[in-house]
Amino acid sequence: MASGAGRVRRRIAAAVASACAVLLLAGCTTPSQAITEYDQVDAEFAPEVVERLDATLEEAVRLSGSSGAVAGVWAPWAGAWTTGVGTVDFGEGAPEVTPDTRFQLATATGAITCALMLRLVDAGVVALDDQVGTMVRGVPGLGGITLEHLCRHQSGIADYYPSLSRFFVGNPQRVWPATELVASGMAASRRFDPGTGWAESRTGVMLLATALEQHTGRTWADLVDQYVFEPLDLDETSIPPAQATDHTGALGGYAAGVLPDGNRDCEVVMDVSDRSSSIGGTAAGAYSTLDEAKRFSEAFANGTLFSENTARKVWTTTPFGGDAPAWQSQGIGAQQYGPMRGLAGVTTGALTAVFTEPETGLTVVVALNNSSSGGTLAREAAFALASIASKATASGEETPPLIELPWSYEQAVERMTAAAVCPLPAEVEATEETPAEEPATDG
Repeated sequence: MASGAGRVRRRIAAAVASACAVLLLAGCTTPSQAITEYDQVDAEFAPEVVERLDATLEEAVRLSGSSGAVAGVWAPWAGAWTTGVGTVDFGEGAPEVTPDTRFQLATATGAITCALMLRLVDAGVVALDDQVGTMVRGVPGLGGITLEHLCRHQSGIADYYPSLSRFFVGNPQRVWPATELVASGMAASRRFDPGTGWAESRTGVMLLATALEQHTGRTWADLVDQYVFEPLDLDETSIPPAQATDHTGALGGYAAGVLPDGNRDCEVVMDVSDRSSSIGGTAAGAYSTLDEAKRFSEAFANGTLFSENTARKVWTTTPFGGDAPAWQSQGIGAQQYGPMRGLAGVTTGALTAVFTEPETGLTVVVALNNSSSGGTLAREAAFALASIASKATASGEETPPLIELPWSYEQAVERMTAAAVCPLPAEVEATEETPAEEPATDG
């Protein structure tokens, strides 16, 4: 096997995986051994690289107004870096964040729901062009919308999250039925006709989950365990029960108050650590770990979670349109930025970004616990970390790859800074007069 960052191995014949796909409905799942893996060198990055990674993450924590963060960067040819920064919340005596601290995936949860749909496509249970209106009972106005439209965010259905955000922040423990959230999105004006534009819609992802549940007669949790989590050995990834609002040990959550006009009130910082997963549900409610988020990101980005034909369709991307650069586009369930594939997004109390470059295996995961600034901040933090790692010196006899990112480190940091809505002061020192919890309880 040739050395270099592009080295991957498939530990079981593709024929076995293909045969298993035919039997999925009978309970067979593709073993995790069938997933293409990257040969990660057993090494750490050089000290100067680690110093830059640490400094960049700490600045992301400050800019976002978070109490802490979890992050990891894996460059198979050079090394790996995983870390926890700060504390899980601003409370006195709060536990320090570690690389093992669980965190909310935010809208990366939607990629899991879309992965489930794609696995069902490979099993012959559904098709990308199936009409949602024939699969979901009791929801009018779905004419012309397909399953693929929902995962490409081309349905035109409005996202329920922006209009309800202040209610999520004000009452984070309330349980929101998926039907109520879907109804809110459906009641808003359509953005465009199906297939004629692009706009992110958590409503569409929730509709997808409902369609799959009603079509199969099984719950999302049951389906995703069989078709996604078991094949990837994702034992610590799940959507907590909606009624469970005590996420002790996980990364907490904060959000600035929301004014009636939708703008953020940085003088009021709400502790939303004890929040219901129903706020995001099957679109943004899952929790995971660094290792498992990395594993899922790699399998989705390189397409080996799916059949070759389906993977080709997933990564035949479509432009965002508008003012978005040509190097930014949407696949089925995830997005492409230059060579990096994945998602960055927000839900109440959490910002998360998960990206993989499929040829080399360069992977970045970032989780912050203040949602005030939105997903752009997390995305640009991930891009800044990717920029550092992409130039890391190869370890031993490894061959360094050429990764052409369409942004520089400086550009990513500049955009991350511009995205910050309620940053903490440049220097925050905990003293008896200025306790560590003060930024979270102000107002």
